[in-house]
Amino acid sequence: MSAPPAQANGHALAIPKVLCPEKLSPDGLALLRKTLEVDEKKGLSPKELMSIIAKYDALLVRSETKVTADVLKAAKKLKVVARAGVGVDNVDVPAATKLGIVVVNSPSGNIQAAAEHTIALLMSMARHVPDSSSSVKAGNWQRSKFVGVEVKGKVLAIVGLGKVGLIVARMARGLGMTVIASDPYASESVAAAANVTLVPSLAELLPQCDFLTIHTPMLASTRGMMSTTELNQLKKGARVLNVARGGIIDEVALLEALESGHLAGAAIDVFTSEPPTKAEPGSALAKLIQHPNIVCTPHLGASTVEAQENVSIDVCEQVLQILQGDLPRSAVNAPIILPAEYKTLQPFVRLVEKMGSLYTQHFSQGHRAQDGKHQGSNQQRTTFDLIYEGELAGMSSTKPLFAALIKGLTSPITDTESSSFNVNIVNAEMVAKERGIFVNEQKSRDPVMQAYSSLVTLIARPPSRRPSLSRPTSSHNNKGPTTTALTATSNKPDRPERQHIISGYCSDTTPYISRLDGFATSFVPDGTLLICHNYDSPGKIGVVGSILGREAVNINFMSVAPASYKSSSSSNSSSGGATGGEGPPALVTAVEAAIAGDVPGGRATPTPKEATEALMILGVDREVRGEVVDELIGTGGVLSVSSVVL
Repeated sequence: MSAPPAQANGHALAIPKVLCPEKLSPDGLALLRKTLEVDEKKGLSPKELMSIIAKYDALLVRSETKVTADVLKAAKKLKVVARAGVGVDNVDVPAATKLGIVVVNSPSGNIQAAAEHTIALLMSMARHVPDSSSSVKAGNWQRSKFVGVEVKGKVLAIVGLGKVGLIVARMARGLGMTVIASDPYASESVAAAANVTLVPSLAELLPQCDFLTIHTPMLASTRGMMSTTELNQLKKGARVLNVARGGIIDEVALLEALESGHLAGAAIDVFTSEPPTKAEPGSALAKLIQHPNIVCTPHLGASTVEAQENVSIDVCEQVLQILQGDLPRSAVNAPIILPAEYKTLQPFVRLVEKMGSLYTQHFSQGHRAQDGKHQGSNQQRTTFDLIYEGELAGMSSTKPLFAALIKGLTSPITDTESSSFNVNIVNAEMVAKERGIFVNEQKSRDPVMQAYSSLVTLIARPPSRRPSLSRPTSSHNNKGPTTTALTATSNKPDRPERQHIISGYCSDTTPYISRLDGFATSFVPDGTLLICHNYDSPGKIGVVGSILGREAVNINFMSVAPASYKSSSSSNSSSGGATGGEGPPALVTAVEAAIAGDVPGGRATPTPKEATEALMILGVDREVRGEVVDELIGTGGVLSVSSVVL
């Protein structure tokens, strides 16, 4: 029985839908069916896939379905493409990355199966097993026709000593073979432990071997890497295998080497075009699969019961993780984050996204002021400092926080541009680059405050104060920053502008904003907020509350933020937010002190006039009409009002 859908604002959320257009082991699909809706629609044509993909949140494929850029563009809700296997050459990964769609695979679920199939093909080729079996079934008994060779004492060369290559090496050693390998990234100690001799180049490797097997991914550098030149470097009578990806061995060159008698045989499980049986008659591929000295199998490297179960469970677990907001184990187009660190970062991901959205809505998009004008920055800021203090500075990767900031900065704009726009850890750097956003991430291990472990500060710099784009190197406590330097272009404004500052922290898993420019505060950035900049004098809270009450706008919480760096007083009604005496106090840090010279007025200490000003942050239960905002400003003493939805 499926779990009931989650509730949000009193309404049931739609159950995420998963499309599986290919046969997949039921073990993994059973995991998904506990909480998701799974549609198995086998044999879809590209046109049929395009016509239905828009309603799905996840797509599960093996090797046959082509996930093209056009398919991905049509997938308005798609969050993840899961490839049940290793290779992802049937998925347009760059297009998925641009759209913020995570691509995952299962790099280890079928390695044993692929290695065993390699050895099976090697032995079948050496002893003519397929042809001799077919001969007997045809009623023949021709023992002398199928004399083979022993593999004991022969040299096996492996190109690509990864997980599959290592297992093949160990099995071959067990058969009494000498194993050599070429892999620029292979560890000498790992190779030595497997009794494999590393050879520095293909030119040295190829002439030594009796059997050659390929175990590399399909890349631009590996496509056609075994062409006429390389195959001719093999000794006469050598045999080659490919259980990796079709196209790594040039099929035309392989056919020529077999027809000339230079190669004694080949065993191929993967082809440039699958199925090869549909190749044009008379083509090199059609001739190759019919050659008497080749053993062919229909892409069976991962076709074992165990491998199918493993990859199915693996990718289905990752689909669940992504749809639940977590990071997968094997994302092809997203960074790997340690699980423990990701758990620690999660509350701050929400905080930083809220900080970015708060900046865009409150500072960048502006607010209504006493003169009736819409005030805000002269232009959208494109240069930001993101400062991590305390324990947060010790994280090995802060990419989720960077992605959260880009999402927060752009979502108030992009949400109105396209309902399908999705900024996340997959495409955040690309989005930042396209929009000219420069983020300088800095880390400080200085303790922020005894009661709290970490603080995040966002500084939006005026265009004239943008730091050098040659990867900033400022740091604190001699610990270098983590910097994402992306090209930003901006013109000098007509008048000088000050930087804007937002600070925040997390108490348990709840995010708090502790500072807006020079105003100390403590509130939870959630829901609809009214931010009133007013003179700090008696009666203001009552007047604002009276106007909102007359409009049937309920105040969920209120936080009064004085122009100070010490503390904030706040009051609270029934639901949520920081409360006077209950909410955590605003924080003061060395980094804040260092940048305090750019508070309103450009002074670290407020002047007597500024000291009489405050921010009133109100959490309300609905958006407030423009006429009501105008009335709030018209009461006197309220300098400006902005409405923010977080």
